[in-house]
Amino acid sequence: MAHSIIKQLEELRELNPLVHNITNLVVMNNTANALLALGASPVMAHSPAEVKNVVEISRSLVINIGTLSASWIESMYQAASHATTIGCPWVLDPVGAGISALRNDALQQLLNLRPTVIRGNASEILALADFSQATTKGVDSTAHSSTALQAAIKLQNSYNAIICVSGEIDYIVSANEIIEVHNGHIMMTKVTGLGCTSSALIGAFLGLRNDTVEETIAGVAVLSLTGELAARTAKGPGSLQMHLLDALYNLDPLTLQRELSIQRYARRD
Repeated sequence: MAHSIIKQLEELRELNPLVHNITNLVVMNNTANALLALGASPVMAHSPAEVKNVVEISRSLVINIGTLSASWIESMYQAASHATTIGCPWVLDPVGAGISALRNDALQQLLNLRPTVIRGNASEILALADFSQATTKGVDSTAHSSTALQAAIKLQNSYNAIICVSGEIDYIVSANEIIEVHNGHIMMTKVTGLGCTSSALIGAFLGLRNDTVEETIAGVAVLSLTGELAARTAKGPGSLQMHLLDALYNLDPLTLQRELSIQRYARRD
């Protein structure tokens, strides 16, 4: 597994893929800096008048619904629809799924546009699978990642997307496998938007356009691992952010080989 991620990281840094982010106001700066540190190139274009043009020149699209407005929802629809039409891989981050009718309606429309990857916390994935059973507290999860595994399988079957559930253990559900990433650190929950950063890094690796499952694993694993590495020297959430960017920038094959903790097994549902 480490060998695959090492190869992908090398290819990403050489390609420097353009990642189109329609993301929320809280995390925009952090997301852009994380993509740059990894070796990708971020663009944050939100206007309905230009999103189709930006999708056409991008290697991938990341849609994050954290801070919604009517014009942004329209931009998300247009960008996602165009990405699906032209074969541009895209990630849906359903921030706060279940907290309002506006958010749920927007998410249902986006799901119908067939995202390549859906990444959320346990409560968000549970809400996506059944909005009537939403247990989200704002944008924070009220459930452990393992409790959303069946919901992730249901979503995967329904939309044929790769489903990622972030948490103490990160789960990735593909058509044939379940992958567990055991890296990460509890301090990461005290920094806003690191889940959003994971979605953006998935988008960066999807920009390679070789193997969506392997690229999704790489995005999830790299964020969780660099958070774990950063926590070893951070004194709190503030310095964790700084050290995480440094860890992304300095990530090397030896560290990946030594530190990654990933398990994968065939689905038996």
